[in-house]
Amino acid sequence: MTSTALLTDHYELTMLQAALRSGAAERRCVFEVFARRLPEGRRYGVVAGTGRLLEAIRDFRFGEAELASLREAHVVDEQTLDFLAGYRFTGDIAGYPEGECFFPGSPLMVVEACFAEGVLLETLILSVLNHDAAVAAAASRMICAAGSRPCLEMGSRRTHEQAAVAAARAAYVAGFAATSNLEAGRRYGVPTAGTSAHAFTLLHDDERTAFEAQVASLGKETTLLVDTYDVTAAVQTAVEVAGPELGAVRLDSGDLLTQAAEVRAQLDALGARDTRIVVTSDLDEYAIAALAAAPVDSYGVGTSLVTGSGAPTAGLVYKLVSRADAGGTLVDVAKKSKDKASVGGRKWALRRLGADGVAEAEVIGVGARPVDDGDDRPLLVELMRDGEVVATDLDLASARRRHERSRAELPPRAHQLSRGEPAIPTVYETGRP
Repeated sequence: MTSTALLTDHYELTMLQAALRSGAAERRCVFEVFARRLPEGRRYGVVAGTGRLLEAIRDFRFGEAELASLREAHVVDEQTLDFLAGYRFTGDIAGYPEGECFFPGSPLMVVEACFAEGVLLETLILSVLNHDAAVAAAASRMICAAGSRPCLEMGSRRTHEQAAVAAARAAYVAGFAATSNLEAGRRYGVPTAGTSAHAFTLLHDDERTAFEAQVASLGKETTLLVDTYDVTAAVQTAVEVAGPELGAVRLDSGDLLTQAAEVRAQLDALGARDTRIVVTSDLDEYAIAALAAAPVDSYGVGTSLVTGSGAPTAGLVYKLVSRADAGGTLVDVAKKSKDKASVGGRKWALRRLGADGVAEAEVIGVGARPVDDGDDRPLLVELMRDGEVVATDLDLASARRRHERSRAELPPRAHQLSRGEPAIPTVYETGRP
């Protein structure tokens, strides 16, 4: 096991030290993860990273190396180090299951534990969910723009090496067909794909020799990159080498809309009617939408995807919303500062659906479960109980299916790429248990 305990901020531990000294560290608390607002122009968010986050919480342990580092840096005192040596999260966590869509105020994760246990998880939870949800939201928009055409994640070279693995996982949850990242394939079972880059063509004395080498090695179903030199000449050569059984050609530069049409016509004229056209080159959801009328069969997306397509964080926060008073009774607490106010009290959530099954509102119950009108869908599920993972459908296939269903029940305006308000409103219902 590799400890995740130092993937946190200094002030998490200094808060713990002060709470241990004041005697408040054992107070029962409720923390919640939510977004005050969606990134500008987004109509919905996508929960991603839950599965890997629960693994990270399991591995949140302070071993000898972690304690020695904290002691050497004088981060906290010996009393706090003694507490950390025995730290185990023993609380409860509920949350929106991975793949679910969310909106402003949605309680994506509810952490119930003593202050000492819950406060230490803030940075870890936010770093995982903010990154993965941002990538998943961008991926979902791209999938909507692509329609029935598959998308391939290929952004590993445009982000941190570990972020690349997480991004490939999040993109797959949101509907991407495969990734170029082999570690994502090994670690999470995400399908991998890829053939060659321009360097392979440039390695050989001429394009024909390069194509012959690739086909001899990978078979006629391979994808040949045809824009290293002249596209028209390359397509001609590709079909001559592989025949009409050629799997695909890839375009990675230029006016993709025009080139795709020209290449399709050329392939058809050469008898390669089943040869697919793959396009890459700095695509985002807007570029994909612009290619809707082009004879394109699939898209490869890199930089824009792994950076959240202009929204590299989902804007999630982790706030204390309820804590025990001196008598042990839970009381609501909330931040009231300008522009960053929060709603106190433990939350529950329903997706309100119309008779046609289309989502109408995100209903958040404060202090009590909201009233189900008969067509509503509960959103929170139990993830951890007494520090142990109890969720049973954390696999990526389940998350992927869940996202497809969740996105499909949103009103049509949710799928518009133009800037606009969240697809459905968030409605708060207050009450006491």
